[in-house]
Amino acid sequence: MPIINVSVTGKPDAALSAEIAREVTETTATHLRKDPTITAVAISYLDPQHWFAGGKSLAEHGANTFWLDIKVVDGTNTKLELEAYLRALFAAFGRLLGKVHEESYAFVHEVPAAAYGYGGKTQEFRFISGRLKAA
Repeated sequence: MPIINVSVTGKPDAALSAEIAREVTETTATHLRKDPTITAVAISYLDPQHWFAGGKSLAEHGANTFWLDIKVVDGTNTKLELEAYLRALFAAFGRLLGKVHEESYAFVHEVPAAAYGYGGKTQEFRFISGRLKAA
């Protein structure tokens, strides 16, 4: 159910996008226990000459970088799970992009269940409905 936005340096590449989507979905399922069948990943590319870290472009650094932004329902993951997820993402992007600059980022937004959902239903509604069915 998470929506994941990924930006990477480089030219648009459909094969790489498919690899990124697969790896990010798998990593999210493994470390955050999110259902891969309802995980959405959107990928955008930026020229390394237009992405800066420490005042120098990534082209000058001779490195690649990424920015991953994911939204999940608050309280569904522990600090240890989030830490392992961030570590796994950095390793995955290192494999996918080659040399990854240290200043590559992942940001996990934990949002209220009543303010987040898909298909016109909030996650809070889905949780309560599931509990009622189980009773």
